[in-house]
Amino acid sequence: MASAAKNRFKQDEKRRDSDHVSFLRHRGFRWLWVALALSAASIAGYLLIDQQPRPNGGTWYGYTLGTIGVGLILWLSLLGVRKRRINPGAWSLKAWTSAHVYLGLSLVVVGTLHTGFQIGWNVHTLAYVLMLLVIATGIYGVIVYAALPASLSANRKEMTRAQMLDALTAIDRQLESAAQPLARGDADLVIAALEQDTFHGGAWGRLTGSYPRCATRRALRRIDPASDAAARVHALLTKRAEQLAQIRGALRIRALLEVWLFIHVPLTIALIAALTAHVISVFYYW
Repeated sequence: MASAAKNRFKQDEKRRDSDHVSFLRHRGFRWLWVALALSAASIAGYLLIDQQPRPNGGTWYGYTLGTIGVGLILWLSLLGVRKRRINPGAWSLKAWTSAHVYLGLSLVVVGTLHTGFQIGWNVHTLAYVLMLLVIATGIYGVIVYAALPASLSANRKEMTRAQMLDALTAIDRQLESAAQPLARGDADLVIAALEQDTFHGGAWGRLTGSYPRCATRRALRRIDPASDAAARVHALLTKRAEQLAQIRGALRIRALLEVWLFIHVPLTIALIAALTAHVISVFYYW
């Protein structure tokens, strides 16, 4: 009993340690080494084959690399399906993601050697270019997921999105009361700031963090804090602008984390379509 409990403790400890390891470092960079081995074997095979013309997509070596490439692309595209599975299965999501990243990068070598460096205006080149674009957007995704979550956490200052909005609502209540003694023009500026949608600016504003029509900043510029009432309103507007900056900063980071999927996934679908046309045309004219 004691031995079994000790083994379970060690397994739980090992699992907890692995949970803190990035998917890029999973199992001591296991999939990086697999990808490097695949790339090295592909390059070595290409260089060692003694034939003229050099191997291309229409040679036996080209077909071999093409088959490997198609298999990898179809398998890598199943990551989205794996993410939706609740049960852990034989492959953890971290292992699958690690393999997705490194084997996806190896496709640059496999796919390029498959073409035999023969590029033209045809469906074959279209599939190759789409593959490179999918890989490029994937690299962007890896970078933002490695760097931005820490920025998001720092921006939130241990506050949830609901708490940030509640803090803004509290400031707005104070502003509404403090603006009562103001002159009509200044009061209208405060009202415009309070009535403006917190999430105005659309997708471009969220991605860039640029809100040139921000009514709060406009009120800050135009209200002169000469009187006590105006000075109190000015201070509250400053707090409101800071709270808005925190909310918008969180929105921007979240948008940067998610926007690449709106490019990466459609490009992957387009790649599979072009790849299907490529394979059919190859077998049709073979």
